[in-house]
Amino acid sequence: MNILISGGSGFIGQTLSQYLQDAQGTEQDSQYSDTHITWLTRDASQPHPSFVSLMSYEQLQTTQSTFDVIVNLAGAGIADKRWSDERKQLLLQSRLKPTQALLDYISRTSVKPKLLLSGSAIGWYGDQGETPLDESSRFEDKGDADFAHQLCEAWEAKAKQALDFKVPVVILRTGIVIHPSGGMLAKILPAFKMGLGGQLGDGNQIMSWISLNDWVRAAVHIMAQHTANEHYADSTVYNLTAPHPLSNAVFTQVVGSWLKRPTFMTLPKAVLKLMFGEMSGLLIEGQKVLPKHLLDTGFVFKHTALKQALMAQKLS
Repeated sequence: MNILISGGSGFIGQTLSQYLQDAQGTEQDSQYSDTHITWLTRDASQPHPSFVSLMSYEQLQTTQSTFDVIVNLAGAGIADKRWSDERKQLLLQSRLKPTQALLDYISRTSVKPKLLLSGSAIGWYGDQGETPLDESSRFEDKGDADFAHQLCEAWEAKAKQALDFKVPVVILRTGIVIHPSGGMLAKILPAFKMGLGGQLGDGNQIMSWISLNDWVRAAVHIMAQHTANEHYADSTVYNLTAPHPLSNAVFTQVVGSWLKRPTFMTLPKAVLKLMFGEMSGLLIEGQKVLPKHLLDTGFVFKHTALKQALMAQKLS
């Protein structure tokens, strides 16, 4: 199986690539016994594992190579910097331009991919408090500009254009991915290790999370489901979140307990808004997102509790 990954050098893409490589020859993932992985990149000289090939966007325009599955994860980190107008444009274009390049490739290649998996986030649902949300739930428009939703919606709509070329599309709405090497956890660990960790705002906002291991396992499970069954012919949404979301207050307590550090600090909403501006919504708003579709396909999580997921990790 030939797999093309945009954003392959990122936090999730690297782990997915390694998982697919390690799965070769195992009975559980025999479908991937002869897998070749290519990263789509703007820098063809970047460091990469020996089992990965690199393809530039320029090469994609003329390549005769064919791919069974395309995984579209490219995009600048949404929480890396304060949201200025310029930053918002970068966040949007860093997702739409790679996706358009993939659509251009799909449109001209004679052998179409069996599947396009494209990233998104649970921010698509907007701030809906403690309302349980599954893949059938809709965005609740409260009349305010919601950039996280707008970003996800634009990215999803662009990816779904692959349906015009008879390529099935899977949208992966991802929650907070838990691993010490990246994502939110890597950003907050230094403060927590120093005993400066604490809840954000009132701590009531719901955090829908998933361990990095389960995210990768889920993506591969979905890949297998959709490439093996022809009845998956349209677009499908999966929430990539663990079955048990929890409040920010509980999240804070669990992380503190894992590190054996106090968590007395609190950052009031007003301070967060002053520090991060519009981006503070990512920290003080939440969604109770449930992985109904994933569970319906028979996927079994390894980490259903946050403490369980954290204890499985090694700290440097």
